[in-house]
Amino acid sequence: MLEGILEPSSPLFWGLIIALISFVIVIISRPLATYIKFVYPNAKFEAIGNPFIHEKELLRLIESKDLTSFKDILNILKDYQVEGDDVVSLQRSLDKGLIKTVEMMENDSSKALHQFYTVYYEKRDLVLIKESLKSILSGTTKDTTLADNAYLPQTKELLNKLHEATKETLAPILSAYGYTDTLIQLLITEPPDFFKIDFTLDQHILNKFKEVKVPYKCERAKKNYCQRLLDIMNIKYLLRAKHIGYDIDMCKTMFLGEGTELALWRFKQMAEAEDIVNAIAALEGASYFSALDEKKETYIKEGSVQIFENTLDRLFLKHIKDISLQDYSTLGPTLRFLVSKEYEIQNLKVIVKGLDEHVSTDAINRFIVTEAMT
Repeated sequence: MLEGILEPSSPLFWGLIIALISFVIVIISRPLATYIKFVYPNAKFEAIGNPFIHEKELLRLIESKDLTSFKDILNILKDYQVEGDDVVSLQRSLDKGLIKTVEMMENDSSKALHQFYTVYYEKRDLVLIKESLKSILSGTTKDTTLADNAYLPQTKELLNKLHEATKETLAPILSAYGYTDTLIQLLITEPPDFFKIDFTLDQHILNKFKEVKVPYKCERAKKNYCQRLLDIMNIKYLLRAKHIGYDIDMCKTMFLGEGTELALWRFKQMAEAEDIVNAIAALEGASYFSALDEKKETYIKEGSVQIFENTLDRLFLKHIKDISLQDYSTLGPTLRFLVSKEYEIQNLKVIVKGLDEHVSTDAINRFIVTEAMT
């Protein structure tokens, strides 16, 4: 029977050949179809670029005479059309510009990435939810415009409910929107620990990024992005916890999950350190150590963890660049453009604030995040 099937004159032989060819085409075309979907958006994002994570371009804006000059210089670029005459309106315009950029990215990207962008919008809206919860728990006046500034409809709905909420009614509202029992317990604990509440909310959104589905050829880039972000945020939260006086047991609870280089055992070593300098020493052997260690004298002199946070942000940009090069044909360049755009907007908002308060160039530069050189 086998000889009959392998006989070229047999219909079964040609059926087998066609089936094999079809199988090979499917195997080859699946990744090819994914690559094709990223050719146009990645080329577009590369062409637009991210000039405001580089010192030379930022210096031109920092040296502006005033907010009007800043706006005029920025608006020469077709990708920026900011409006407003004061700090609040200019910063709000910059935030809106970021959202428009993300919308453009989503429209140009594969539909299979839409859920990823939805989680990103949730991340942006989370700032508003944090602000609303803090006003409720602290008893301060609630901002009636928060819902108007939210992007996602479900966030607007939640914020409208929170506007009418009290401490006693928070639990059922947040539970209905999928927030964890851990967060709800923190919200009913007196006095409220706002630092731990922020941590738990960030953990909530990080878990969503880890779980969101992307095209299978994009999974590696997304995973690397999430793990690097976990590393950076774990270190930031631990250093802040040490700075505000959390004890060792409390520091150990500030673990968001294992990242690329920060495993649980290393995090515990950092948490058990007697101070921030020794916590950084526990990072020796990780790629983050040298850059952070170089800043310890500045920290000792100034007593602020801001110098470490800026250093970590620069390292994050560097690692995102590496991800972009590693997965250049799929999600890599998209992630790099998105993350870099976030830092661009952050830098521009810092400059606006600095110009309005007439602070020195050096003072503004302390809060600027640029891409670390390789």
